[in-house]
Amino acid sequence: MIGILTQYWQTFLVGQYPHGSLGGVTMTLLIAVLCLAASFPIALLIAVCRTSRFGVLRWPAFGIVQFVRGMPLLMLIFWAYFLLPALTHVTVSGIVTLICALIIYQAAYLSEVIRSGIEAIPRGQFEAARALGLGYVTALQRVIVPQALYNVLPSMLSEFISTIKETSLGYVIGVQELTFAANQVNSQLLTRPLQVYLLLAATYFVICFALTRTVRYLEVRLNRRRTTRAAPVQTPVLLTIAGE
Repeated sequence: MIGILTQYWQTFLVGQYPHGSLGGVTMTLLIAVLCLAASFPIALLIAVCRTSRFGVLRWPAFGIVQFVRGMPLLMLIFWAYFLLPALTHVTVSGIVTLICALIIYQAAYLSEVIRSGIEAIPRGQFEAARALGLGYVTALQRVIVPQALYNVLPSMLSEFISTIKETSLGYVIGVQELTFAANQVNSQLLTRPLQVYLLLAATYFVICFALTRTVRYLEVRLNRRRTTRAAPVQTPVLLTIAGE
């Protein structure tokens, strides 16, 4: 494994770049970051609709989330791969297909994370904001949503970790991410697939473990700050003894 890593480290890291397409770990992380950033506003909108008191907003959002979550990601990728060119009459690259599929998929799951954060906020805070004269949208924007996002930040980062692993499905449509790079290396070596795919698994493990420890660190920090804010303020009591 050390020999393979020494010889093909650049392929695992950046693919064929600079003499070809960017790939490997770099492409995997870029796709994951882009998908999470693009899916976040969609997920936020869906989560707000899911918690709305208006059925015309709540039920369509519920249907979208249940439909997407009930579908395997690979099937969604295949649908995007064959459906997008049919609808747009334009040849769509594999990376665009993967990004579109992941954005839809992650928006559904991320919306549930945000929805749980919104519903965890005490109802009294929303009522207090309305009593102060804030409108429905303003109360959500300035009071409810910021607190909810703060509370679910570790869970959102966990979704980012999941997205990194899900990008591995891109190799079936030719996206040059980390798994595709490992397949290229295996095609050149032919006789050492066990070592190549052990190295691939180790790479995913190192990336995800490092991010998991970061999530854990954030959870501890957030819990500590919540505990500090929730601790009652001890008011010193001055005892005055008669005659002193």
